[in-house]
Amino acid sequence: MAFFDGLSAEHLKQFIERIERLEEEKKTIAEDIKEVFAEAKGTGFDAATMRTIIKLRKKDQADLEEEEYLLDTYKRAMGMLPEISGEDEKVA
Repeated sequence: MAFFDGLSAEHLKQFIERIERLEEEKKTIAEDIKEVFAEAKGTGFDAATMRTIIKLRKKDQADLEEEEYLLDTYKRAMGMLPEISGEDEKVA
C-alpha cells in the first residue's frame, strides 16, 4: 500500500482525526474526574485515599490478597507490625 495516494492518505487522516477527538474527550473526562475529587475533598473526604481505593478495586481479588499478605510480611520484618504468634497463624 503506497502511502499518500488518495485512499491511503484519506484513511490516515481519518485515524488521526479519530485519535484527536478521543484525546479531547480524554482531556474532558480527566477534568471531570478532577472536579469530582475536588467536590469530595470539599465534603471532607481524602482524595489520595480515594485514589488508592479506586486502584485497589481494579485489582483481581487473589492478586490483592497476595499483595496485602506481602505488605504485612514486609511490615513485620521492618518492625512496623507485631509478630504473629503460633495461635494467630492457625487462625489466619
